[in-house]
Amino acid sequence: MTSKMISRRTVGVWLVLACGLHFAKADEGMWLFTAPPRERLQADYQFTLTDEWLGHLQQASVRFNSGGSGSFVSPDGLVMSNHHVGADALQKLGDEQHNYLRDGFHARTLAEEKRCHDLELNVLVSIEDVTDRVNAAVPADAAPEAAFAARRQVMAAIEKESLEQTGLRSDVVTLFQGGAYHLYRFKRYTDVRLVFAPEQAVAFFGGDPDNFEFPRYCLDVCFFRVYEDGRPARVPHHLVWSQTGVAENELIFVSGHPGRTSRLLTVAELEYLRDFAYPRVLEYILRGEVLLTAYSARSEENARRAKDDLLGYQNSRKARQGGLEGLLDPRFFAAKRESEQKLRAAAGARAELQAFASAWDRIAAAQRRIGEVALEYRFLEQGLGFRCELFGIARTLLRAAEEQAKPDGSRLREFRESGRASLELDLFSTRPLYDDYETLRLADALTWMAGELGFGHELVQRVLAGQPPRQRAAELVRGTRLKDVALRKQLYGGGTAAVAAAQDPMIELARLVDAAARAVREVVETQEEIKRQAHAQIARVRLAVEGTGNYPDATFTLRLAYGVAKGYEEAGRPVPFQTTMAGLYDRWEAQGGREPFELPKRWLDRKRRLDLRTPFNFVNTADIIGGNSGSPVVNRAGELVGIIFDGNLSSLVLDFYFTEEQARAIAVNSQAILEALRRVYRADRLADELLGRRGPA
Repeated sequence: MTSKMISRRTVGVWLVLACGLHFAKADEGMWLFTAPPRERLQADYQFTLTDEWLGHLQQASVRFNSGGSGSFVSPDGLVMSNHHVGADALQKLGDEQHNYLRDGFHARTLAEEKRCHDLELNVLVSIEDVTDRVNAAVPADAAPEAAFAARRQVMAAIEKESLEQTGLRSDVVTLFQGGAYHLYRFKRYTDVRLVFAPEQAVAFFGGDPDNFEFPRYCLDVCFFRVYEDGRPARVPHHLVWSQTGVAENELIFVSGHPGRTSRLLTVAELEYLRDFAYPRVLEYILRGEVLLTAYSARSEENARRAKDDLLGYQNSRKARQGGLEGLLDPRFFAAKRESEQKLRAAAGARAELQAFASAWDRIAAAQRRIGEVALEYRFLEQGLGFRCELFGIARTLLRAAEEQAKPDGSRLREFRESGRASLELDLFSTRPLYDDYETLRLADALTWMAGELGFGHELVQRVLAGQPPRQRAAELVRGTRLKDVALRKQLYGGGTAAVAAAQDPMIELARLVDAAARAVREVVETQEEIKRQAHAQIARVRLAVEGTGNYPDATFTLRLAYGVAKGYEEAGRPVPFQTTMAGLYDRWEAQGGREPFELPKRWLDRKRRLDLRTPFNFVNTADIIGGNSGSPVVNRAGELVGIIFDGNLSSLVLDFYFTEEQARAIAVNSQAILEALRRVYRADRLADELLGRRGPA
């Protein structure tokens, strides 16, 4: 599953980092669709990137707001993504009688397609540069608190105006850590229905042991359909399916939504990640993994309820362990410091840049201040001390009542008018909630918070209310009525008076910690504003020194990457660029069919039907990161040849810098998907729809 981690095998390539640390090279880049690398593609691959080609790919690409990417693959709203991207929806659709995450799903007719509880898909329609307007609204001499308020106000105004004028979801996106601001407009789809998913055993064949490895043998795909007015949506752009897949060394493109990279951070910010953030996140992940592993072992139903969350912890654990390993490499920091020193020297030596020379010091000071409040921020504002869905619902209801009474530009960003529809979709979700699971997670979170903040901490004492964590958690979960969606709607519509009158214990818990949580959030947001202004100045220095031709860090917005389908060398041995279906059965046999190398019965029964020479998974040099899961891989003609689902171990440095020596993105081949649909699942109607031979059943 696509996320990032660092391997010892890549340590030596840190040394490639020098004065041009972020200057794009080789096949590097998560490029804005408004600033693609046309010249490089022409020079390196003799490929002419036209506006028509790019615009078609943009509007055929889909963002999953649950996290991940996808693409339209038929004119009737059929969307393809990864099984692990769709896992959240599969989990929520399941119950004690139906384990869709484990067993898969196949709707043979439109009537059988199952509507997802709260899945929102976004398609990017347009991008507008609003940098000048945002910056003009912030007085040059404003204190950080006032500057943050002014920036929040103008961004909310831009989004609201755009929403009212276009009806499209409108988000102002911060790029280059504050160097630019773009308005992204999206078409939203909220009637999303599940069409097909394979069994998890073959979608994630090899499980945690094979995660971030290659060779791989995974059918990590899932199909959904978007509806409008109760009918399959007719979409203007979809990808044509390739029946021939990809050839070795062939140029490919990846269109997706990389979540976050840290390539433009300063040394001080990276030191904070190394010394505080990553170790704390790892502690959180490991604690959650142990908790859910024990819970899952108690019964099959427990395992079903926790499966998606547990997989998330396991995936993140590998990613963060690798990230920390990279941050602990002194050669990386030596190269980063050298790069930063050269930029700072250039700023000090040029009269027009001297006013920016202190930007790095201001970032360091702001980062230190954030570190001082980080523990309380994580437990109180980010909610790690109250880790359960019911608390999240309670906090949303409490804050919505207060925030929506304010002018739009003065609200917390998540309650802005432009985001109301998405907030309500999540708040009023009919997803199942389980008392025992909620109690388990909340009790563990309360225990962890008490240990970290100290049992004598005033808020810890008030939260626990004289009870041990498990007893307090059980009392809160039993007493709340927030599982009732109708009640949520009533409280949400009734404002502060209704929320106060409810006297719901979970809402009162949220109220108890809200003032302290808001206070520490204000500290962090103020310091982030200082960093944002300083980064904008560093961006100007970098532009003056390095020139144009760079790209911003990832922001979970649409980006274009490119590369070639290419193997690599590992431990002195060549690793071929692709695997075949025959390799799947060889791996199964070599592992004795034990978990997680078991195969579904139908894959064993129908082996003879398959052409075992069919290419299965392949690697390529495209620049990807977590969030790219489900991204379509297309060829020069814009035909879909695969779908990204992971990176290899060596790719996990891509959080911090790009290398293609061994780093590879991993994709499922389009040929394998068709072969499995026809020969294993007998899903001929779905396969025919992918090939444009018929409409939806």
